Amino acid sequence: MITKEEAKKRIEKLSKELEEHNYKYYVQARPSISDYEFDMMMKELVDLEKKYPELVSADSPTQRVGGAITKEFKAVKHDYPFLSLDNSYSREDLEDFDTRVRKGVAGEIEYVCELKYDGVAIGLKYEHGKLKQAVTRGDGEQGDDVTANVKTIRSIPLTLKEKNFPDKFEIRGEIFMPHKIFEQINKEREESGDPPFANPRNSSAGTLKMQDSAEVAKRKLDCIMYVMYAKEIHFKSHYESLKEAKNWGFKVSEFVAKCRSLAEIFEFIDYWDVHRKKLPFDIDGVVIKVNSYDQQKVLGFTAKSPRWAMSYKFKAETAATILEEITYQVGRTGAITPVANLKPVHLGGTTVKRASLHNADIIEKLDVRVGDTVFVEKGGEIIPKITGVDLKKRPAQSHKTKYISKCPECGTELVRGEEEAKHYCPNEWGCPPQIKGNMSHFTSRKAMNIDSLGEETINLLYEKGFIKNIADIYELKKHKAELMKIDRLGEKSVSNLLAGIEESKNVPFERVLYALGIRHVGETLAKKLARGLQTIDAIINASEEQLTATNDIGVEVAGSIKSFFHEKKNKELIERLKNHRLQFESIHSTQSPQSTKLTGLTFVISGVFTKFSRDDLKDMIEQNGGKVVGSVSGKTSYLIAGENMGPEKLKKAEKLGVKIIDENEFEKMIK
Repeated sequence: MITKEEAKKRIEKLSKELEEHNYKYYVQARPSISDYEFDMMMKELVDLEKKYPELVSADSPTQRVGGAITKEFKAVKHDYPFLSLDNSYSREDLEDFDTRVRKGVAGEIEYVCELKYDGVAIGLKYEHGKLKQAVTRGDGEQGDDVTANVKTIRSIPLTLKEKNFPDKFEIRGEIFMPHKIFEQINKEREESGDPPFANPRNSSAGTLKMQDSAEVAKRKLDCIMYVMYAKEIHFKSHYESLKEAKNWGFKVSEFVAKCRSLAEIFEFIDYWDVHRKKLPFDIDGVVIKVNSYDQQKVLGFTAKSPRWAMSYKFKAETAATILEEITYQVGRTGAITPVANLKPVHLGGTTVKRASLHNADIIEKLDVRVGDTVFVEKGGEIIPKITGVDLKKRPAQSHKTKYISKCPECGTELVRGEEEAKHYCPNEWGCPPQIKGNMSHFTSRKAMNIDSLGEETINLLYEKGFIKNIADIYELKKHKAELMKIDRLGEKSVSNLLAGIEESKNVPFERVLYALGIRHVGETLAKKLARGLQTIDAIINASEEQLTATNDIGVEVAGSIKSFFHEKKNKELIERLKNHRLQFESIHSTQSPQSTKLTGLTFVISGVFTKFSRDDLKDMIEQNGGKVVGSVSGKTSYLIAGENMGPEKLKKAEKLGVKIIDENEFEKMIK
């Protein structure tokens, strides 16, 4: 019988050999042993770990087969913001980009061109050479922890090769489903009577959020890495970092080119526009990046994207088909969206049956009619759109489309504002899609986060008469016995539902405010309103001038807020929610300042930080008596500078003699 010490040595040897074979097979595509030999080694490792479970490590090859169950994906704040890239659809856009880059930095410019993978963005955090955490892009500021599922992806190393990597770093890439796997899964689904998946991208996103990691492992996702972040990186260029990442065990694209001119960039784009159909995975364009890290640093960032990179999107695919019917959907806000129901047509890897017609003006402009042969395009949008009509094929007896005048759901006369593109149903308290849509928004993750009260359950409880508005949700506990008798619910589901509702009472004010669904008030504005006016009563009683004094709130948004709280039913709803003890006061209002150390000082924050987020820095400044402003002026006391800060702010601060400090110096100021 094998001893524990012998088992430990054998486990270490098997783990190392299996990961090496895994790397050769999934990253290098050069297997050195047969599948059978690999499976036998894996079986031996599994048996040893079952016998000695205390010897199982988090980065063992056995963890790749999955088995962990994730009931809820924890939200994680990104150490470095997940910024978007500016998109271009024409050569002129790229010429403008090149001109801006050459004006912004001195010397020769070298670009790196890469394929733009059509998948799901992921950030992988490594510490001391081991995978610590995997986080989705989310909203750019925070994403979901999907570590258990990502560990099942064989092309992602659990432990790095070689030794010259930073102690802590993050590498980002794209998770995707290869065509071969996608087709295989769809074939299996059709054989078992399940509907096929729409496309590889959606399948990848859905797979990554599955609760059972063993099921994720079966989907055989792949991953290509394309950018690295660390406090200190010893590379001089992006291209060099990709080469080094490959040496550490990461799968990086083999289709990369260094270009010194626009002509070379266009050559790369033209080649892949033609040859992309032969790739075993989907791409939707090419990404162009300035190669030099020093030049990237000088160029910096805008609020949403780097100035040193741009993506070129390939022209959308188009198909022609018959428009069979126009129907109308009612959204949460009462907005009416006309939908074209089409004769099914294959487009961009999916079968398209529906397309958006947006509004009455678009229908009028296109003069689109039932029976027409229409051109359908699927570009960057998820929903395809109609771009034109083949008038030569129009039926002789066709009739001009007459836009509806009444709500298709409740029959109320539609309204349309002077500056509005869409028609609206004003019956927000009596139109079922609006009522249910408001409740779905209220319970959504970024709002009250009542996970057990999804769209399907809301529809069921609405139809049964248990909930007619958002306040009714907090009175469901009175009906516990009745709820347990409903098919598809049962005791456990009802208990989970009521526990989730009770837990939502701890959601902070800014998210409660967003959850109310006030028109034009999204997450960001809700946060600014909550921090600026502190309480729901202050917002209800605020004048238009007080509202517009808050950053980014204009006259239209202020009018929408005033209108919402002027409605008697909304006021009654707020009172009921107050009685159920929801948070209607900002946590900032109950905190007295920690100190007056920064009283009289004005700060500007710019760049990306390692220890703190921008919001953290803002909170710390205000809690110590200081003030944060958006732009540098002669009145600015300090500029807190992070990585890749805006060059204009830096230049202005130096010109005006404003003191420039980093986050560590700032931390010393308030300690």
